[in-house]
Parts: sequence; structure tokens; C-alpha cells
Amino acid sequence: MRGLDKPTVGSEMMRRDTLNREDYLEVIYTLIKEKGYAMNVDIASHLHVRASAVTAMMRRLDKDGYVVYEKYRGITLTPEGKKAAKSVVNRHSAINRLLRMLGVDEETAQKDTEAIEHNVDSKTLHCINTLLKFAEDNPEWAKKYPSFKEYHEEIIRRESAEVTLSTLKRAHEPRRGP
Repeated sequence: MRGLDKPTVGSEMMRRDTLNREDYLEVIYTLIKEKGYAMNVDIASHLHVRASAVTAMMRRLDKDGYVVYEKYRGITLTPEGKKAAKSVVNRHSAINRLLRMLGVDEETAQKDTEAIEHNVDSKTLHCINTLLKFAEDNPEWAKKYPSFKEYHEEIIRRESAEVTLSTLKRAHEPRRGP
């Protein structure tokens, strides 16, 4: 059964590489937006990695057409890199806004956003964005939210012990491409 297969070493490495790639693109995009440029040392500092790891990733991103990388120079995003980076930044923003709207504190929301943003399905992201748009368009809804939140917190407390094998199996099924 496919859903129970263990990921192969190659597929796990590919997933980690995509995570890393997205994190790097997100940081590069944000640095360029905030400072006007991105340097290896800034990227290393933001991602808490060694400069040599940044250099290796910049070479890969350059080879793959996401950045223009010249040693000892600033890094620039190609149009494809900018598109990919914006997608990651938008995903990050939507998830973070949802968590903050739900009352999650900033530090926890940021940590959880980092964990979720690389794994959220595009359909789920669409639903999140729809809900966020609804909340923005209907500010009176927010006034009713505290009682809604309390009600759902009680449901979540009761249901947290009711995790079933079928829910776990569905949650761990491999994602299919877009």
C-alpha cells in the first residue's frame, strides 16, 4: 500500500533540498526588499548556517536559474527566482496571519508558520486566503470571534484525545503533485 511506504533516502533528501531552497529564496527576497541587496553573510546569519553552506546553495540556485550568483558580490533573483520567492513569502504571510487571527502569540505563530509553510497543500492555502479575505471584508465578524474561539477551544480539548488511525493514515499519505 503506497500510503504506508517509507520515504526513500533520495525522496527525503529531495524534500529537504526543496525546504532549504524555499528558505533561502524567502530570505534572499526579504533581504533584497528590506536592504536592497543580499549577501552570503546576511543569509548565513538569518538561516543560522555556515557561509560555506550558503555558498553551496547559491551555486545550486544559480545553476537551477533562481539566482545570479557571483562570488564576493551581491546575489540577485532571476524572474523565476523572484516568482518562487514571492510564492513562499505569500504562503508564509497567509499562514502567519491565520495563526495570529486565531490568537496564537507572535513567537509561536512564527515557529509554527515555519513548520507548516513548506507542507501546506495549495487547496488548503486557497481556503486560508479565502477565510482571511472574508475576515478583512467583514470586520463585524471579528467582534463575534472571541466566543467562537472559546467554543472551538473546548471542542479541540475534547477531540484531541480522539485521534484515529484513519485520520493519522490520511495525514501521512504522500502528497501528490499540484
